[in-house]
Amino acid sequence: MEFIEEARTTYAAANAGTLYWMLQRRVLGGGFLNTKQNSVTLRDYGTQDGVRGPDYTYGWIQGRALESLVAHAEFFERELPPLAVKLDIAGRRLYDLLAALQQSDGHAYFCYDRDMVPVYADEAGVLRKQEMPAVIYTYSDAFVAKGLVAAASRYGLPGVADHLAYLAQVVASIGNGRFQMDERRPLSLENLATQADDFGPRMILLGAAGMLKRFGHTAHLAFADRFIAHVIDRHYDAGTDLLRNVPGEDACNVGHGIEFVGFALDYLDGNAEPALIETLERILVSSFKKGFVGPGIALTVSIASGRPLSPYCPWWSLPETIRAAALCHQRTGSAESLGVWKAAHAVFFEGYWRGTPPIAYQTMSKDGPVDFVPATPDLDPGYHTGLSLLAAIHAADRLKPQSHAISG
Repeated sequence: MEFIEEARTTYAAANAGTLYWMLQRRVLGGGFLNTKQNSVTLRDYGTQDGVRGPDYTYGWIQGRALESLVAHAEFFERELPPLAVKLDIAGRRLYDLLAALQQSDGHAYFCYDRDMVPVYADEAGVLRKQEMPAVIYTYSDAFVAKGLVAAASRYGLPGVADHLAYLAQVVASIGNGRFQMDERRPLSLENLATQADDFGPRMILLGAAGMLKRFGHTAHLAFADRFIAHVIDRHYDAGTDLLRNVPGEDACNVGHGIEFVGFALDYLDGNAEPALIETLERILVSSFKKGFVGPGIALTVSIASGRPLSPYCPWWSLPETIRAAALCHQRTGSAESLGVWKAAHAVFFEGYWRGTPPIAYQTMSKDGPVDFVPATPDLDPGYHTGLSLLAAIHAADRLKPQSHAISG
């Protein structure tokens, strides 16, 4: 238990530091949260940095931020009440902004320009106005829907029913072929028709299940078991215990496989089939062992050869491993899951975590930190890192129940 106790303390302090850092930064136009800083140089992005700069707001990031603010406010109510107050103030402000943005046409978008018009950069880097078809949903819809449901639920707001309906529409779009993954192309039925059968959308939406359960929205959980079964039935490779991105293809995004395990375990209760828990643990252990190539977890690996298919090791898969391993160890008590937890913890806090400021390098290669943006230039608003570490905190508390507090 010594490692688990020390890890719990580290996670609470890291999350508090990140949140204080984020809340003290000047907001973006209109009041959106601002994490626009280069993780290597620590230079704030400016207008000269184009789509990395403050003239562009990412719906992805703001939706993630809202879910993060809400979850951390609930946690820090007991641990650090002054921080919880600040988080709730920021959460209510961001909720109002995102709710109004989404209500304008029923959707949220990856990137908005300074006039809050949805835009995307094409392959040549030219900015173009995004198409806005009513029938197509995206990852940005998923993240914003999750954030809106969480905030409205915590604050007892009347919009919760509408936000649950919005989330249900995003879930339904995956099954009916109306969910577009690539938001750097025009949103269109033509682009949908050529889209690969990746498990990413089901994985991301599965991340809503634990949150819905905690807020008592159990009538809206029917999709969760269906999504878990679908991913394992169609994407699980029994020979390697990895998840194929696309059935029949060789590439494996090991971080997504690990994230899937974490979300599934966050949702599943004590009545889950032992065989399912065992499968999830095998996916976790194999994904980490095959993906960890140094200095972190490779973005993708080949299922056939086991070799990395990318030189880049993003930060986010390490805290996601901490979450999945902690939840897995809480269930199974296995030495393997604890070993993965310890390894991911050490790599993240010794190699990626900067401490001052309380952020992580976004991407590393064998040569060290690199200026490579995994998805959005904005740094993590306590989502991949914060919510993952928060889940590990709760797992640690369930492993050894007692009261905890951090000073500050």
